[in-house]
Amino acid sequence: MDKVVRYITQDGSAYVIACDSTQTVSELERIHKPSATVTAALGRLITACSMMGDMLKGKDDTVTLRMNGGGAAGDLIAVSDSSGNARAYVQNPIVELELNEKGKLDVSGAVGKNGTLYVIKDIGMKEPYVGQTPIVSGEIAEDITNYFATSEQTPSVCALGVLVNPDLSVKHAGGFIIQLLPGCEDEAITKIEDNIKDIESVTEMLSNNMTADDIAKRALKGFELDKLDESEFCYKCNCSRERVENALISTGIENLREMANDDKNTEVNCHFCNKKYVFTPEEIQTLIDNAI
Repeated sequence: MDKVVRYITQDGSAYVIACDSTQTVSELERIHKPSATVTAALGRLITACSMMGDMLKGKDDTVTLRMNGGGAAGDLIAVSDSSGNARAYVQNPIVELELNEKGKLDVSGAVGKNGTLYVIKDIGMKEPYVGQTPIVSGEIAEDITNYFATSEQTPSVCALGVLVNPDLSVKHAGGFIIQLLPGCEDEAITKIEDNIKDIESVTEMLSNNMTADDIAKRALKGFELDKLDESEFCYKCNCSRERVENALISTGIENLREMANDDKNTEVNCHFCNKKYVFTPEEIQTLIDNAI
């Protein structure tokens, strides 16, 4: 299980959430078998989604992050519950690109910069809250920072990192989000800006055996902190045969009749975990009978 922690400064000026998401992103890589660049992109997105999920208040609340910047990876989607348990999907898992000008995996090139980041929060209202902001860099962290500032009017800093081994396995993954709280003084803002200017990359901190707690404290270095909570999370898909049956029914009776009249079984694969659900023509007919 991975770990997420939350701290607040004792003066009430800022809040930080940090996590080590290495196992979650490793499971993502095992399921989807993406190229290194796509692992880095989708790994950053699911890490941000887990932290944003953990920030939700209701037990049954969920948050979905979706982005398509016109890059070769296509749609990237991550969904998290309020405990940070998350799942993810990418339209095109194999994207091979040259390293960028910094010698790093070209996440921005895979995601693209011409598109929109959608943040959908299902918090028990009649309709989900949908926020959307233009993709500013395709590097994910900058786009999350821009979303908080633009859509939620919350000055924030987001940092994300995924380190991929030569064999395409995941060595480290994690991130943090700092948010300024109402009434934050200029002195505190300057201190945070100085911290961010000098802070090591997330993957460098993880490579130096720093924990999620260590990363949170490093991000708000110089502040007296109170720990709010900590919890564990993992890659978790909520698909089930019942959900797939409901999805099939939603396609319409005529569509189901075509499946039932076919001699072949109907196979449905979950995009998030690749689990396969098989329905015989007789089972499809049962769905029709129950739906009528």
